[in-house]
Amino acid sequence: MPVAAPRTFRTIFISDIHLGSRPAKAEFLVDFLRYHDAETIYLVGDIVDGWRLRRSWHWPQAHNDVVQKLLRKARKGTNIYYIAGNHDEFLRSFQGVHFGGIVVADRAVHEAADGRRFLVVHGDQFDAVVHNARWLAYLGDKAYDIAIVVNRLIGVVRRLFRRPYWSFSSWAKVRVKKAVKFISSFQNVLAQEAARAEVDGVICGHIHHAAIEEINGIDYMNTGDWVESCTALVEDFDGRFDIVTWTGIATPATEPRPAKVRVRQEVSEAA
Repeated sequence: MPVAAPRTFRTIFISDIHLGSRPAKAEFLVDFLRYHDAETIYLVGDIVDGWRLRRSWHWPQAHNDVVQKLLRKARKGTNIYYIAGNHDEFLRSFQGVHFGGIVVADRAVHEAADGRRFLVVHGDQFDAVVHNARWLAYLGDKAYDIAIVVNRLIGVVRRLFRRPYWSFSSWAKVRVKKAVKFISSFQNVLAQEAARAEVDGVICGHIHHAAIEEINGIDYMNTGDWVESCTALVEDFDGRFDIVTWTGIATPATEPRPAKVRVRQEVSEAA
């Protein structure tokens, strides 16, 4: 059975791939990029995990495939912007530099098809823990590693019973009150920054929690991640934004088309 042609969007936003870390779902992302094209792609930080690479080198073929896939899209004419995050902050000293057609920046302003303007930023600059208590951020990173190990074990069991991928850590995050409070605070701070920048909304990553939400008249959108939830934010040619979840590998026999999910924030219900 022939494989369908890729879907084309005006813009795709992807963040928190964490290439160089073992939990990165690089195979899923390569498959997503195979079935999705865009005029413009924003890589919204933590694409490469410099923190983990400094501790131990881990770079399997699938991680290299992600890089090659993006470079190939850039060569074919896709505009690609790399917004640096805290795990790949070494790139912040290369703002404005082009790497194989990919432009590095600390932040950008994206104009949607309907004329709305969005601040595009990773978001770590507005995380007090990362900004003011770096040692605590590293400690949190270690705790996160443990949660991902649990995630993997659950994934093995689910595969044995032929169940689809499901993220335990993502599920737990929105049900633990302190985590929920942090997510809500992070969203509010980013919305305030967008208001100060005199734009209509903000598009970010960092907290690995995909969302499309309106906060005090500001459109807040988070791309999610490719460690737990495997999500991307996409913009249609009419300026509509949606979250796409891609948690499987397509084959000519199955050709899965995961449904677009317009993610609404659960914080207000859980707080």
